[in-house]
Amino acid sequence: MDEPARSRLAAWLSEAAGAPVAITEMALLSGGAVQQNWALDVTRAGGPERWVLRTDNAAVLAVSLPRTAEFALLQAAHAAGVAVPEPLFCCPEREVTGAPFFVMRRVGGIAAGHRLVRLAEDDALAEALGRELAHIHRIRPPRPDLPFLGDPPEDAHRAFIAAQRATLDAAGTPRPVLEWGLRHLERSAPPPGEIVLNHNDFRTGNYMAEGDRVAAVLDWEFAAWGDRHADLGWFCAPCWRFGALAREAGGVGRREAFYAAYAAESGVAVQHERVLWWELAATIRWAVVAADQGGRHLKGDTSLELALTSHIVPELEMDVLRMTGIA
Repeated sequence: MDEPARSRLAAWLSEAAGAPVAITEMALLSGGAVQQNWALDVTRAGGPERWVLRTDNAAVLAVSLPRTAEFALLQAAHAAGVAVPEPLFCCPEREVTGAPFFVMRRVGGIAAGHRLVRLAEDDALAEALGRELAHIHRIRPPRPDLPFLGDPPEDAHRAFIAAQRATLDAAGTPRPVLEWGLRHLERSAPPPGEIVLNHNDFRTGNYMAEGDRVAAVLDWEFAAWGDRHADLGWFCAPCWRFGALAREAGGVGRREAFYAAYAAESGVAVQHERVLWWELAATIRWAVVAADQGGRHLKGDTSLELALTSHIVPELEMDVLRMTGIA
């Protein structure tokens, strides 16, 4: 961020905070193919504080919610007692930094998936994550404060299949294995279940952990109304275990421990077969997103991260074949 933008940002933050804010340090955090996160060290009314500014990258995914919506979700989650960074300020305008942004309090801990799966020694973190997901699922429609989520789907399973098929059709690249997977989902879809707020990217790599404690659940830009088992399946999908395949709960613990903690906190028994349906759905969804990110790179949004992400599509297709009993 150049110096004029940084000066405008400091002025805007001072007005939003109702007190003079000086930015002492500002650094772009690693990761963030979809969004940018900037670490801000500031002083407000003379006292030091540590914040994070979250804003758009140059190109964003069409299914990603805008920053104003993500800020509203953080507010709703924070009010519901979910472990999230405290949301502070939101700017919907582009004039300050060139894109809408919001500011939240910075939280300590480890987010990197490859580190977390090496540190996990028992089921305690998986159990804590099960409880945290149960807290998220207490947010249910109708919610007038979350109008951007639209009407809840009548059948989250059918809605998922239709959305993925539409995305594949729009891309125009033949993906027969993914189409096969979607047909398998269509033929094996369970009946509709209760609709709750899905984080929709609840996985290792998208939370901050301090030991066995969940310090914060991050990255809410894909949240939507849906079936609770969609989040459970996304978390348990092999593609999000970071190589620790034997630890089926996000690479950090046993599936049974994760299920039990979720059920105890939510009061709702986990239906394993529904989770498996959504694990296959998660694998297909991630393959569709990875292919889309490769397409962004080829269309001019040149990025090594985007280009490399597209290379996982064949591995995900093999997972689809295994999960449908073909390979």
